[in-house]
Amino acid sequence: MAICRSEFSRRSSTVAFVRQNEDESIQRNQKPKRGSTKYKAKAATRLQAWWRGTLVRRTLLRFALSAWIIQCWWRLTLGRIAEKRRRKVLIDYSSRERAVVKLQSLIRMWRVHWRYCQVLNAIYIIQGHWQYHNCQSCSFLRGHCVITTTHLQFHIEIIDH
Repeated sequence: MAICRSEFSRRSSTVAFVRQNEDESIQRNQKPKRGSTKYKAKAATRLQAWWRGTLVRRTLLRFALSAWIIQCWWRLTLGRIAEKRRRKVLIDYSSRERAVVKLQSLIRMWRVHWRYCQVLNAIYIIQGHWQYHNCQSCSFLRGHCVITTTHLQFHIEIIDH
């Protein structure tokens, strides 16, 4: 078994490359000694990273709190606007209803007054005729009147003695 030189040199270079990679990975995994400059640089880097992270988290927290405050204010403002709108609509509705009820009341009052005037005129006419008739005969007049919103009812009785 003879190994040719080219194959041997290839194997030896591969072995050397593997050993070199192993040495580098071992050196990377090893922690630097406490007093060395590498240790101090790594510690300073860690400290800087922690401080930057703290600053970033503090800034993000401040932004989040500011956004939360603005959202709370906006919701409160929208609630106030909606409440003002509801109150205005309610006031408009109640004033409209009050006006309608007042108008209906006035119309009913006018109709009843009109019917009352009709009854009063009829009573005056009847009284005038009765006074003329009463002189000629001695009788009593008994009347009853009912006024509703739709009609007028008279019930008159003449009672002779």
